[in-house]
Amino acid sequence: MLERFHVPASEQVRVSPLSLRLTVERIFEAMGVPDSDARQAADVLVYADLRGVETHGVSNMLRVYVSQYRSGQLNPTPELKIVSSASAGLVIDGDGGLGLIQVPRAMQLVIDRAREHGVASASIRNLGHTGAIGYHALMAAEQDMVGLSMTASGSQVLPALSAEPMMGTNPIAIAAPAGEQPWLLFDAAMSTSASNKLRIAQRLGIPVPAGWLASWNGAPIMEDTPVPENGEFHQLPLGSTRELGAHKGFGMALMVEVLATLLSGSVPRMLDEDVGSRHFLAAFDIASFTDVEGFKATMDQMLGKLRDAQPAPGAERVIYPGVAESEELADREANGIPYHPEVIGWFEEITGELEIPNLETV
Repeated sequence: MLERFHVPASEQVRVSPLSLRLTVERIFEAMGVPDSDARQAADVLVYADLRGVETHGVSNMLRVYVSQYRSGQLNPTPELKIVSSASAGLVIDGDGGLGLIQVPRAMQLVIDRAREHGVASASIRNLGHTGAIGYHALMAAEQDMVGLSMTASGSQVLPALSAEPMMGTNPIAIAAPAGEQPWLLFDAAMSTSASNKLRIAQRLGIPVPAGWLASWNGAPIMEDTPVPENGEFHQLPLGSTRELGAHKGFGMALMVEVLATLLSGSVPRMLDEDVGSRHFLAAFDIASFTDVEGFKATMDQMLGKLRDAQPAPGAERVIYPGVAESEELADREANGIPYHPEVIGWFEEITGELEIPNLETV
């Protein structure tokens, strides 16, 4: 994440990861979520915050989930319903449950089938928010597979050259294990930015970079700008403008719709504003393709070569997807997770309201 989106050191309140996990579990339980599901949901959120993915951690998302449970938008006790099943393919209905809970269940089904068939996938409909999708892809990598995860959700992003928003941010994540090097973990929206990063910018009172947003009529805003308070803006696809490759980000987002939405038998949000999130998962069993240890050794060589590359002028070093996250994980496990005071204030309110212990700072 860009440095400008980090909480300034002078404002940081560091929280114990264990305390965070226990508090988040209790909040989910207070929403009527069973204990084991509450632990799963907390694990996905803490995963994000430990790795510096604040856009999808407790700062932005937990308060949203609480609101959705209270309004009845989320089912606190969902079942995973298999709609159709082939040897290596599944269509699953999430029963209106939170994706943080349902998608890991589905991914384990995919992993089990990939172990049998070499490759397996699932298209899932009728979900709540799925959290940091790198978590789901990493589940496969932890079992010596290459994992793929993607989500179709929302309608706040403009197609290339359009003035009318029709797409979600539609992120894609791919994870692959290595030996000694930090594992490869790509997790990115197919818009110029995750929507939640705009919330962070508003919380910190900082502008967002040029090319992230468009005005209400679809014109790209090509200068640093505060997030408009009136909400009269749209998000741009990855690439921002046609000249810079917006057609590529738009095309990738559209492919996510095909795999996560149409294959599941659902429809895109542009056709039905009430449709839930949709998700696509795949796992590739490395042993079915090549020697696992040889794969990891070559990964180490490739990733090490990238890290040793000569930096461009003004750059300190070259990193690949997964390096920064592994470094944040080591720091935050040792020193606590940094939060903005506004987030701490929200926790104080919700834990007081629910009469559960508040976070422990470090």
